[in-house]
Amino acid sequence: MKIVRRIGASPRERGSVTGQTCPDIFELQNGDFAVIGTDRTAELDAELPSDAARADYERIVVITRDTLLRAKADIPDA
Repeated sequence: MKIVRRIGASPRERGSVTGQTCPDIFELQNGDFAVIGTDRTAELDAELPSDAARADYERIVVITRDTLLRAKADIPDA
């Protein structure tokens, strides 16, 4: 599995001084997306709607609103 490109602005472009521990979104070679965010599984697992499920190997990851909004233009329609 390989990262093809960043989706949206880099952490530095979004105002991170260090650019080290910031949320990020990447498109993978197979078309999937990888997200770097804060693990909030313990906090949000019980809040999932009844029609949502999470496997033991999956985590609920939170990214900032700004990260996703600035990535919107780079997310392909198909």
